Amino acid sequence: MSFLRWAVVTVPLVLLLGFGSGSLAPSGDENAWYRALVKPAATPPNWAFPVAWTTLYVLMGLALAMVLHAKGARGRGKALALFVIAFALNLVWTPLFFGAHQVREAWMLIAFMLLSGIAATVAFARVRRLAAWLLVPYLVWIGYAGVLNFRIDQLNPYAEALAPGARTTQIIG
Repeated sequence: MSFLRWAVVTVPLVLLLGFGSGSLAPSGDENAWYRALVKPAATPPNWAFPVAWTTLYVLMGLALAMVLHAKGARGRGKALALFVIAFALNLVWTPLFFGAHQVREAWMLIAFMLLSGIAATVAFARVRRLAAWLLVPYLVWIGYAGVLNFRIDQLNPYAEALAPGARTTQIIG
C-alpha cells in the first residue's frame, strides 16, 4: 500500500481516536471542575487545545503512515508497538484528568507518555527519519502539558474535592 493510502487511513483514525477519547470527559468551558481550578499563568486559552491537538494528531497520523509504508524496514514492528503504547497512554489522559479529576495520577501518566513517546520517536527515526521529526511537536507539547499538569497539582492540592458530588472530609485539628 502506498504512503498516501496509509495516510488516508491513519490520519482520520488517529484523529477519531484522539477526539473520541477527549469526548469521554467534559473539558474547557464545559467543565465546571476545570474552571474552578487555579491554573498557572502559562495555561493557554481553551481554544488553543483543539487547535494544537488537531495539528498533533495529523502529524502523528502521517508519521504512522510513513512507518507502516516502510515494509521490510528493520525495527518497523518495534517502532509500531512503541507508537501504539504511547498513543494508548495518550488516550487515557483526558478521561483521567477531566473525567476522574485525578490530577496527580494524570501528571504521572504524562511522565510515562513522554518516556514512551521518546522511545517511539527514536524507534521511528530508525525506520524513517522524517516520521520521527513529525513526532517532535508532540513531545514538546507533552512536555509543556506535563509542566502545566504538575503546576495545577501544586496549586490545587485538593483538586478532587472540587468535583461536583465529591466526598469531602472535614479535618479537625
